[in-house]
Amino acid sequence: MPQSANDIDDSSQEMEEEFKSKTEIKREMHKLQDFGQSLVDMSKHQRSRLPLSEDLKYAMVLADKISNKHEALRRHIRHIAKILLETDLEPIHHAIEVMANKHQQESAKFVRLETIRDELIAQGNDAVEALISEFPKIERQKIKQLVRNAAKEKKAEKLGKHYKNLFTYLKANA
Repeated sequence: MPQSANDIDDSSQEMEEEFKSKTEIKREMHKLQDFGQSLVDMSKHQRSRLPLSEDLKYAMVLADKISNKHEALRRHIRHIAKILLETDLEPIHHAIEVMANKHQQESAKFVRLETIRDELIAQGNDAVEALISEFPKIERQKIKQLVRNAAKEKKAEKLGKHYKNLFTYLKANA
Protein backbone atom coordinates (compact mmCIF):
# COMPACT_ATOMS: atom_id res chain seq x y z
CA MET A 1 0.00 0.00 0.00
CA PRO A 2 1.53 3.32 -1.03
CA GLN A 3 2.33 5.68 1.78
CA SER A 4 2.95 8.82 -0.28
CA ALA A 5 2.70 10.24 -3.79
CA ASN A 6 6.34 9.24 -4.49
CA ASP A 7 5.52 5.61 -3.74
CA ILE A 8 2.69 5.70 -6.25
CA ASP A 9 5.03 7.08 -8.94
CA ASP A 10 7.65 4.40 -8.24
CA SER A 11 5.17 1.54 -8.46
CA SER A 12 3.63 2.88 -11.68
CA GLN A 13 7.09 3.11 -13.27
CA GLU A 14 7.80 -0.52 -12.32
CA MET A 15 4.47 -1.59 -13.84
CA GLU A 16 5.28 0.21 -17.11
CA GLU A 17 8.70 -1.47 -17.31
CA GLU A 18 7.19 -4.92 -16.75
CA PHE A 19 4.25 -4.40 -19.12
CA LYS A 20 4.79 -5.31 -22.75
CA SER A 21 2.07 -4.97 -25.30
CA LYS A 22 0.97 -7.99 -27.26
CA THR A 23 2.45 -6.41 -30.39
CA GLU A 24 5.86 -6.02 -28.76
CA ILE A 25 5.83 -9.64 -27.64
CA LYS A 26 4.90 -10.76 -31.18
CA ARG A 27 7.71 -8.65 -32.68
CA GLU A 28 10.22 -10.21 -30.30
CA MET A 29 9.00 -13.71 -31.13
CA HIS A 30 9.21 -12.99 -34.88
CA LYS A 31 12.79 -11.77 -34.42
CA LEU A 32 13.62 -14.92 -32.47
CA GLN A 33 11.96 -17.06 -35.16
CA ASP A 34 14.03 -15.31 -37.83
CA PHE A 35 17.16 -15.86 -35.78
CA GLY A 36 16.18 -19.51 -35.27
CA GLN A 37 15.65 -19.86 -39.03
CA SER A 38 19.11 -18.41 -39.67
CA LEU A 39 20.59 -20.95 -37.24
CA VAL A 40 18.77 -23.78 -39.01
CA ASP A 41 20.02 -22.48 -42.38
CA MET A 42 23.65 -22.64 -41.22
CA SER A 43 25.73 -25.67 -42.08
CA LYS A 44 26.34 -28.30 -39.41
CA HIS A 45 30.00 -27.28 -39.29
CA GLN A 46 29.13 -23.64 -38.62
CA ARG A 47 26.63 -24.58 -35.91
CA SER A 48 29.21 -26.83 -34.24
CA ARG A 49 31.32 -23.72 -33.66
CA LEU A 50 28.48 -21.93 -31.82
CA PRO A 51 28.01 -22.12 -28.04
CA LEU A 52 24.54 -23.73 -28.16
CA SER A 53 22.83 -25.32 -25.19
CA GLU A 54 22.00 -29.03 -25.29
CA ASP A 55 18.33 -28.23 -25.96
CA LEU A 56 19.26 -26.07 -28.94
CA LYS A 57 21.68 -28.66 -30.29
CA TYR A 58 18.98 -31.30 -30.12
CA ALA A 59 16.49 -28.91 -31.76
CA MET A 60 18.95 -28.27 -34.59
CA VAL A 61 19.44 -32.00 -35.19
CA LEU A 62 15.68 -32.43 -35.33
CA ALA A 63 15.37 -29.43 -37.68
CA ASP A 64 17.87 -31.06 -40.04
CA LYS A 65 15.76 -34.23 -40.06
CA ILE A 66 12.50 -32.42 -40.89
CA SER A 67 13.98 -29.82 -43.24
CA ASN A 68 12.01 -31.19 -46.21
CA LYS A 69 8.65 -30.98 -44.36
CA HIS A 70 7.72 -27.30 -44.63
CA GLU A 71 4.88 -27.07 -42.10
CA ALA A 72 6.62 -29.24 -39.51
CA LEU A 73 9.77 -27.16 -39.87
CA ARG A 74 7.79 -23.94 -39.43
CA ARG A 75 6.30 -25.23 -36.17
CA HIS A 76 9.69 -26.49 -35.04
CA ILE A 77 11.24 -23.06 -35.65
CA ARG A 78 8.56 -21.60 -33.36
CA HIS A 79 9.71 -24.12 -30.76
CA ILE A 80 13.34 -23.08 -31.34
CA ALA A 81 12.29 -19.45 -30.80
CA LYS A 82 10.81 -20.39 -27.42
CA ILE A 83 14.09 -22.06 -26.45
CA LEU A 84 15.98 -18.98 -27.63
CA LEU A 85 13.73 -16.80 -25.50
CA GLU A 86 15.10 -18.53 -22.39
CA THR A 87 18.72 -18.54 -23.66
CA ASP A 88 21.41 -15.90 -23.33
CA LEU A 89 21.91 -14.92 -26.98
CA GLU A 90 24.99 -12.71 -26.49
CA PRO A 91 27.58 -15.55 -26.78
CA ILE A 92 25.83 -16.93 -29.87
CA HIS A 93 25.72 -13.51 -31.57
CA HIS A 94 29.38 -12.97 -30.68
CA ALA A 95 30.40 -16.32 -32.19
CA ILE A 96 28.46 -15.59 -35.39
CA GLU A 97 30.09 -12.17 -35.62
CA VAL A 98 33.55 -13.71 -35.20
CA MET A 99 32.83 -16.23 -37.98
CA ALA A 100 31.64 -13.48 -40.32
CA ASN A 101 34.54 -11.20 -39.41
CA LYS A 102 37.08 -13.95 -40.08
CA HIS A 103 35.99 -13.99 -43.71
CA GLN A 104 36.35 -10.20 -43.89
CA GLN A 105 39.83 -10.39 -42.37
CA GLU A 106 40.89 -12.96 -44.96
CA SER A 107 39.50 -10.77 -47.74
CA ALA A 108 41.38 -7.75 -46.39
CA LYS A 109 44.59 -9.79 -46.23
CA PHE A 110 44.06 -10.87 -49.84
CA VAL A 111 43.62 -7.26 -50.96
CA ARG A 112 46.72 -6.22 -49.00
CA LEU A 113 48.81 -8.94 -50.66
CA GLU A 114 47.57 -7.91 -54.10
CA THR A 115 48.55 -4.31 -53.34
CA ILE A 116 52.02 -5.38 -52.19
CA ARG A 117 52.44 -7.46 -55.35
CA ASP A 118 51.45 -4.55 -57.59
CA GLU A 119 53.78 -2.17 -55.71
CA LEU A 120 56.66 -4.63 -56.03
CA ILE A 121 56.15 -4.87 -59.78
CA ALA A 122 55.81 -1.10 -60.20
CA GLN A 123 58.62 0.04 -57.88
CA GLY A 124 61.15 -2.78 -58.27
CA ASN A 125 64.19 -3.11 -55.97
CA ASP A 126 63.25 -0.29 -53.56
CA ALA A 127 59.95 -1.98 -52.74
CA VAL A 128 61.69 -5.37 -52.49
CA GLU A 129 64.17 -4.02 -49.91
CA ALA A 130 61.36 -2.42 -47.89
CA LEU A 131 59.42 -5.69 -47.98
CA ILE A 132 62.47 -7.70 -46.84
CA SER A 133 63.02 -5.33 -43.92
CA GLU A 134 59.37 -5.79 -42.92
CA PHE A 135 59.37 -9.57 -43.42
CA PRO A 136 62.87 -11.02 -42.84
CA LYS A 137 61.57 -14.52 -43.66
CA ILE A 138 61.47 -13.61 -47.37
CA GLU A 139 64.43 -14.75 -49.46
CA ARG A 140 65.97 -11.79 -51.32
CA GLN A 141 67.05 -13.66 -54.45
CA LYS A 142 63.77 -15.56 -54.81
CA ILE A 143 61.56 -12.45 -54.42
CA LYS A 144 63.69 -10.42 -56.85
CA GLN A 145 63.45 -13.16 -59.44
CA LEU A 146 59.68 -13.44 -59.01
CA VAL A 147 59.25 -9.65 -59.26
CA ARG A 148 61.47 -9.45 -62.34
CA ASN A 149 59.54 -12.24 -64.13
CA ALA A 150 56.16 -10.78 -63.14
CA ALA A 151 57.24 -7.33 -64.39
CA LYS A 152 58.22 -8.86 -67.76
CA GLU A 153 54.79 -10.48 -67.98
CA LYS A 154 53.08 -7.21 -67.16
CA LYS A 155 55.06 -5.34 -69.84
CA ALA A 156 54.03 -7.99 -72.36
CA GLU A 157 50.45 -7.59 -71.06
CA LYS A 158 50.20 -11.32 -70.39
CA LEU A 159 49.62 -11.75 -66.68
CA GLY A 160 50.01 -15.40 -65.91
CA LYS A 161 52.28 -17.89 -64.26
CA HIS A 162 54.92 -15.58 -62.71
CA TYR A 163 52.30 -13.03 -61.59
CA LYS A 164 50.45 -15.81 -59.75
CA ASN A 165 53.68 -17.31 -58.41
CA LEU A 166 54.64 -13.94 -56.89
CA PHE A 167 51.27 -13.73 -55.16
CA THR A 168 51.55 -17.31 -53.89
CA TYR A 169 55.03 -16.64 -52.51
CA LEU A 170 53.85 -13.47 -50.76
CA LYS A 171 50.86 -15.31 -49.34
CA ALA A 172 53.11 -18.01 -47.87
CA ASN A 173 55.82 -15.71 -46.50
CA ALA A 174 54.38 -12.26 -45.80
